[in-house]
Amino acid sequence: MLAGSEQPGEAPPGAPATPGGATESGAPAPPAMAPVPAHVAAGRVKRPWWARLLGKLLSPWIVLKIEPQAPETFIDARPVCYVLEDYGLSNALILDRACREAGLPSPLRPLPGDPLGRKRAYVALSRRNAANALKVAAALATQGKPPKQKTHSDSLARLLDAHRDDEALDVQLVPVSIFVGRSPDKSSGWFSVLFSENWTLVGRFRRLLAILLNGRDTLVQFAAPVRIRDVVAEDLTPERTVRKLSRVLRVHFNRIREAVIGPDLSTRRLLVDKVLSSIPVKEAIDDQARRDAKARSGRGAADLDRARLDAWKKAHAYAYEIAADYSHPVVRSASFLLTTVWNRIFRGVLVHHLDDLKAIAPGNEIVYVPCHRSHMDYLLLSYLLYTRGIVPPHIAAGVNLNLPVIGNLLRRGGAFFIRRSFRGNALYSAVFTEYVAQLVSGGYALEYFIEGGRSRTGRLLRPKGGMVAMTVRAYLRQPTRPVLFQPVYIGYEKLMEGSSYLEELSGKPKDKESIWQLLWGIPKVLRQNYGQVVVNFGEPIALGDVLAEHAGGWDGEPLDDEDRPDWLSETVDAVAERIQVNVNRAADVNPINLLAMALLSTPKHAMGEGDLLAQIRLSRVLLAEVPYSDRVTVTPHAPEEIIAHGEEINVLQRTTHPLGDVLSVDDDNAVLLSYFRNNVVHLFTASAWIACCFLHNRRMARDSVISIGRSMYPFLQGELFLPWDEETFAARIDRTIDVFVREGLLESVGENGGGILGRNAGQSDEVFRLRALGHPLQQAFERYYIAISVLAKNGSGTLGAGELESLCQLAAQRLSLLYAPAAPEFFDKTLFRGFIQKLRELELVRLDGNSKLAFDHRLDVWAKDAKIILGRELRHTIEKISPEAARAEPDG
Repeated sequence: MLAGSEQPGEAPPGAPATPGGATESGAPAPPAMAPVPAHVAAGRVKRPWWARLLGKLLSPWIVLKIEPQAPETFIDARPVCYVLEDYGLSNALILDRACREAGLPSPLRPLPGDPLGRKRAYVALSRRNAANALKVAAALATQGKPPKQKTHSDSLARLLDAHRDDEALDVQLVPVSIFVGRSPDKSSGWFSVLFSENWTLVGRFRRLLAILLNGRDTLVQFAAPVRIRDVVAEDLTPERTVRKLSRVLRVHFNRIREAVIGPDLSTRRLLVDKVLSSIPVKEAIDDQARRDAKARSGRGAADLDRARLDAWKKAHAYAYEIAADYSHPVVRSASFLLTTVWNRIFRGVLVHHLDDLKAIAPGNEIVYVPCHRSHMDYLLLSYLLYTRGIVPPHIAAGVNLNLPVIGNLLRRGGAFFIRRSFRGNALYSAVFTEYVAQLVSGGYALEYFIEGGRSRTGRLLRPKGGMVAMTVRAYLRQPTRPVLFQPVYIGYEKLMEGSSYLEELSGKPKDKESIWQLLWGIPKVLRQNYGQVVVNFGEPIALGDVLAEHAGGWDGEPLDDEDRPDWLSETVDAVAERIQVNVNRAADVNPINLLAMALLSTPKHAMGEGDLLAQIRLSRVLLAEVPYSDRVTVTPHAPEEIIAHGEEINVLQRTTHPLGDVLSVDDDNAVLLSYFRNNVVHLFTASAWIACCFLHNRRMARDSVISIGRSMYPFLQGELFLPWDEETFAARIDRTIDVFVREGLLESVGENGGGILGRNAGQSDEVFRLRALGHPLQQAFERYYIAISVLAKNGSGTLGAGELESLCQLAAQRLSLLYAPAAPEFFDKTLFRGFIQKLRELELVRLDGNSKLAFDHRLDVWAKDAKIILGRELRHTIEKISPEAARAEPDG
């Protein structure tokens, strides 16, 4: 799509047609595709002899990839003139071949009447060989005249003039971008990277080497046509018309080039200079100098100058500590290495919905925000983007990864390093914030993990808004291009960090990263089979849409760094929350997820093979009948193949038995499998809720299942980042009940039929499957009702928030010790804290004058509902909970 930085009231000429049948500038859309006239078809073969000869010589060295796959569908029967970014014989020959392969008119034949006067049908905005321009500039200099500043193509100006002179002439301009060796193929050597596509206009010899080395990876991208007749009809002056059209075309080419090879990368030194010369950093340096001079008891101007120099040196060191030093040769070399690694340790990497991103990436600032499961996340995402024709992003990495050798490689791969905390260091904060702002304003794609660290439980963590806030403020300060946050879900079947996660969950402190630890672990990693990886791109989030919703007071004008509007914090929180919701809406359900959902629901983590097959089939039915999102993907493998795969990667153990084989997981694998169950547990919220309602109840009114589920939903939504409102969730419960009835898990009982739901008595297969469905979220529901029951039992105005957290944690720990092992998150105090905060947001509880939690009769209704979910053992334990127990807790 062509779009430029037009003046107010000036629409880009000849914008592509919209679904409504008109161009974005309001002009009528071109007519539908018509058969190419005979004279045009004949013109295709009438190419110059030299073009045919050189084309044959060039042919063995060139392999084209044409985008879109059928460019002829948006080019009609009017004469076609192609627009290239720069001149060059190789570009003309590549364009000619691409047109012949795509069934388009040749650029090496004249337009009707030859308005260009050069017997061809293409123009270019600039020259690749600037020798002639240098000669002219030198000649003018000898005459004491300033060099001429040429801002447009003479051929383009002649074409516009020809349309003014001849009203019958109606040519369409088709912009064409050509990239030779954006990413050389796997057989290419490291040397070929030096001659791959970049932002530099190179000479003939270098272009020839690029074609010889990288020509087999040539991308030709056609854009929607611009109708010159519409441009001329704007009735601007000739000079202004050609300048405007040239500007719009340059913007288009720049956006395509940014999307394909990334922005024009300044050196690290130049970017650091921009950061240090910015007003916010200069002010921070001055503030630091005044504080340092005062601390040294310096009073004179010399003391202040010395302190200012020291502060500048400190800011300079911070900037170099932070800044990435992106190197295309290093990235390409890393892609060779990673291809070998992925092929060795993974059974494949699947990518979904990437084409949706490629369609909207040009012209937008893309901020990738993946979930964070493993150190492999950023390597995998950058690799996939690079090999699929999208520039890798600049990645925010923890400074703990800035290790010797490894840190330098990561930095050259696009990583920039961030300290865990800025608190108390205003100068570092200013430098880092300005660096991010320069990346955003410069059009660099970014990537960061808003969870702040890798999830140890498999669930998404609460977002930390620091990087999101910096991105939003950078855009508000300089809103040059739209910002899109791109959520990414990364799903593994086996984690490289599995053993360390297991140790951390059992209480061992996290090991500090070191170069020796990394090198020592490489051989072990390369000997493992980690199954398949799936990368799903979620629905993008346009920052402009969120600002329109939450920032009603912003009129689109840039904000100063000192401005802190009231809506800023709300906007950042809304973006962060929506990112997590959209990550979950792009989940992938792999074989290990389904095995974990089933096997962890049994006390000994074992099932007969027939029961396991039935449970997997039931999970797949629920995912298909009540889909979570159109971006959720589910493994296509049959249940039998899923079990075989689990055995193959050493997740399952089979015990043969005359009455039927038993499949199980050992204790260590069971803890790790809880991680993979938690990856997808949010997809089964409605089914888990229904199943839990019938764990301690044989019969229950359908309306009660739905209404209590609706009232419980806000707490589940806040914990699992669910996308619906309460009414939509209630409708999902209703639809899921229908599936339960159809599958025989529940039945409609009573006189009216459908008003009362019942399950089978005893230990039937249906009851077994119900329990398995409810188990993944049973402890979450119990956690909610433990908090409510403890609060209600002790009375309004008795407990503080901290006391309630401690009491709930004690109750959950005791239950886990007495009755059944629980997942680590069952007694996680932060989850209880989040639940209590949600109670306050819903105004079910409030703080009284003594900072105690006060509530009214509505909580008593919740306490009665708790009896539906909580079993007799849990209610008995809760009766023993008192405020004195919390005060006696050693750790508070």
